[in-house]
Amino acid sequence: MWWWLATPITLARAPIDPNDKVQCVSYAPFRGEQTPLNAWTQIEADQIEQDLRQLKEITDCVRTYSIENGLDQVPAVATKVGGLKVIQGIWLGSNRAKNFAQVATAVRLTKEFPDTISALVVGNEVLLRGEMTTQDLIAIIRSVKAQVTVPVTYADVWEYWLKNREVYDAVDFVTIHILPYWEDMPVKAKFASSHVEAIRERMAVAFPDKEILIGETGWPSEGRMREGALPSRTNQARVVSEILALAKTLKFRVNLIEAYDQPWKRRLEGTVGGYWGLLDSVRRQLKYPPGEPISNFPLWKWYMGSGMGLSVLVFAVALITLRRRPWTPRFSAWLAVGISATSAGILLGIAADKMYYESYGWGGWLQWGALLLAGILSPIFCAQALVIGRNLPSFLDLLGPREGRKWSKLSAVLGLTLAVTAVIAAETALGFVFDPRYRDFPYASLTMAVVPFALLMLNRPQIGARPIAEAVFAGLLAVSAVYVLLNEGRDNWQAMWTCAIYLLFALTLWRARAEQSQG
Repeated sequence: MWWWLATPITLARAPIDPNDKVQCVSYAPFRGEQTPLNAWTQIEADQIEQDLRQLKEITDCVRTYSIENGLDQVPAVATKVGGLKVIQGIWLGSNRAKNFAQVATAVRLTKEFPDTISALVVGNEVLLRGEMTTQDLIAIIRSVKAQVTVPVTYADVWEYWLKNREVYDAVDFVTIHILPYWEDMPVKAKFASSHVEAIRERMAVAFPDKEILIGETGWPSEGRMREGALPSRTNQARVVSEILALAKTLKFRVNLIEAYDQPWKRRLEGTVGGYWGLLDSVRRQLKYPPGEPISNFPLWKWYMGSGMGLSVLVFAVALITLRRRPWTPRFSAWLAVGISATSAGILLGIAADKMYYESYGWGGWLQWGALLLAGILSPIFCAQALVIGRNLPSFLDLLGPREGRKWSKLSAVLGLTLAVTAVIAAETALGFVFDPRYRDFPYASLTMAVVPFALLMLNRPQIGARPIAEAVFAGLLAVSAVYVLLNEGRDNWQAMWTCAIYLLFALTLWRARAEQSQG
C-alpha cells in the first residue's frame, strides 16, 4: 500500500528550473511565528536579503503587497542584490489614513528605485473584500498615476474585474487572480492550466486593448479537498509546471503565488493557506529540486516501517493476552484483530503526516494529537478485548455511578479512548456543518480509532436500554454526515471517506446498551 501511495512522478518540465527562470513570484518574508497580522512585526533587512539572494536564482521578479512590517525595504535590498525587479504593492483597505501613508511611501520608493520597481499595484482584492467603493479606488489609482512614471495597475480575482469594468479605464494594464482551487466551482488539478488559459482568453476579450497580467495563480501542496480539487505535492508541481509551460508557449506574463510557504496564513485560510509556496517555510528549500522525482510522501519508508511496527504490536498484544488467559477465541475475533492491525498500520503514516501539516497552535496540536493517540490505542486495546471476549464499554461504564460497577483498567482505557474519539468526531462533524470552508478532514486518524471500536461492538449483546449519551452522539454524527456528503459533493473523496467513518461510528454508538460491561 505504501509503495502505491508514495509512487513518485517525473514531469517533462521541472516546476522550477534555474536554467529557465520563473517570470515572477509573490514574496512575503515572514517566517515561523512572524505574521503581518501583528502590527509590531518588523522584518530585518538581513532576513529579506537572504531570501532575495535565494530567489534571484529562480526568478527575475518579485511581487509585494504592502510597505508595512519592513516590506518597504524590499526595493532597496533588491537593488543591492541585483538582477531582481519588484512589482511594488500598495495595500488598501477601509482605513483612509493608512491608505494615504501606503501611497506616499510607495510613490517615494518608486522615485528612489526607478530601475528596480517595474510597476505599482494599487490595491489587492480590496473590492472583493468590500473595503472600498469602486469610485474611491479609481480616484486613488489616478492620483498615483499622476505621481509616478511606471505602469500602474489594480489586482483582484477575475470575476471582480468583470463586475467593476470602470476600473479598466484607470489602469495601465489589468492584473487578474486565477486560483483554480479557490474558484466557486473548484477545478481539479489536471484541468487547472486549461482553466487558467480559458479565463485569460475571456478577460482578453473583455478588456482587449491592455495587457492581461496573471497576478496570482498556483496550487497548494497541503490542506483539505474542495470538491475534486486536491492539494498535494504532486498536484502542486504538475499545475505549476503546466502553467509555466503555457505562459512560455503563448507568451503571456504570469506571477506565481508564492515564493515561500506562509504559516501565518493558516490563521485566516486554514491549513491550505500556508502551503502555496515553491519553497518550504522551515528549511527554505525548493520543494521540487530539478531532476528529482516528486512524491506526496517523501518520508514514506519511515511511515511504512512505523505502520508495520504498530501492526505487529497489535498482534503481539493479542497473543500475549491469550497466553495469560488461555482459551480459544472465535475465528471472527482474529479476523477483527487482523482488520484493525492492517488498517491502523496502513493509515498511521498518513495520520502522522496530516497531524504534522494540519496542526496549528497548541489547540490544533492537542486535538489532532489526541485523535492520533486514540487511533493508536484503539486497535491495541481492542485486540486485547477481542481475544478474551470483552465488550466495548459504554460511557456509563466510564462516567456513570460507581455503585455496582465492575471496573477494570482495560475498560477504563477503552472507555476513555472511545470518549475522546466521540468528542473530537462530534466537534469536527459540527464544524463541517456550520463552518466547513477551512477545516481539514480527519479521515486517517478517525478510521484508525473507529474501525476497532466497530468490530469490538459486535461482541456486545443487544439487551438493555440504549444510553442517551451514545444515542445523542450517534444521531449527531449521522445527521452531520448526510449533510456534509450533500454539501461537499461526490468528487471530494476526503469528505466521503470521513462521512463514511462518521456513519460507522454512529452505528457503533447506536448499538450500545446500558448494561454494565463484564469486568
